[in-house]
Amino acid sequence: MSGTSPALQPPADAVKPVRHPEAPAPGELLGAHYEHCFGCGGGQAHGLHLAARAGEGVSITAEFTVQPAHQGAPGLAHGGVLATALDETLGSLNWLLRTIAVTGRLETDFVRPVPVGTTLHLQAEVTAVAGRKIYSTATGRIGGPDGPVAVRADALFVEVKVDHFIDHGRKEEIQAAMSDPDQIRRARAFEVNP
Repeated sequence: MSGTSPALQPPADAVKPVRHPEAPAPGELLGAHYEHCFGCGGGQAHGLHLAARAGEGVSITAEFTVQPAHQGAPGLAHGGVLATALDETLGSLNWLLRTIAVTGRLETDFVRPVPVGTTLHLQAEVTAVAGRKIYSTATGRIGGPDGPVAVRADALFVEVKVDHFIDHGRKEEIQAAMSDPDQIRRARAFEVNP
């Protein structure tokens, strides 16, 4: 993205990202990391219900359809909802690295309006890694995966330990997630915080 702030420019010693050997296979649906996540969880009536799939390398594709509850101006998606879709998509990339990370910075360009009822086709990839910093980029297109760009973003994610969520999350939700008898669901609740 031209005009990206210096904070989103990888340093000279950044390395090319490496897909983790246990990452989901290309084409595999990632599913929700947490039932109550506004971006991907099925437990949010007005959430995005964003569906992401692993791509080649360290990339993913995702889709979400703009619902009436997502509008800002009459009949158009709210810019904050579109930024959330980009953030959720970018955050899902961390599953391919098998790294727990949180959004440190997100810069978004709104290129064209996205009407209610439109499916936003998102594509994201990790571009570089430098220590705990993960640099990534995403685009959202309307009318299909090759349609015109409606939104785009560059982001910086920062690797954290699971204690980040335990120390800062609301106690009731943390305890509920940690006591889930499903071991996989329990682990995934803390995998990523887009």
